[in-house]
Amino acid sequence: MTDHHPARDASVVVARDTNGLVALLSAHFPRHGGDYLFLPGGRREDGETAEECARRELREEAGITAGAWRSLGAYAMTLGSPARVHLFEARHLTLGPQELTPTEQDFTLSWWSMSDAIDAVSRGRFLLPAGPLALLLADRTGHFSRAPSDR
Repeated sequence: MTDHHPARDASVVVARDTNGLVALLSAHFPRHGGDYLFLPGGRREDGETAEECARRELREEAGITAGAWRSLGAYAMTLGSPARVHLFEARHLTLGPQELTPTEQDFTLSWWSMSDAIDAVSRGRFLLPAGPLALLLADRTGHFSRAPSDR
């Protein structure tokens, strides 16, 4: 296994249920010394749009499908790469079984209030920056019907 990935866009999803709770995943990352929270997401496969990637990752990692989607924007992953991470909010959720790969078997799904999820960001419970950014944008942009443009 290599740590190098070709420049490939990724998608991350803030999935919120009818009570406003957010789907968070957790897992142990020995390389980084602990258990961390993260949002469903991952790298795009060949031929996928950013939203198709988000839909697939949400279904595979969390066992969730969503009836309503909005973009929260797209941001550079690093200054040295053309790859972008596309952030989405998903609502009107349907729960099903997770479709985890062998390396994802310890992913645990839990539901958090938005305020508790954002508090977890401040306490260093997230390892990757895209999840906290997506949570903050979903929280700050208000009503689901108002979506910022995807730059």
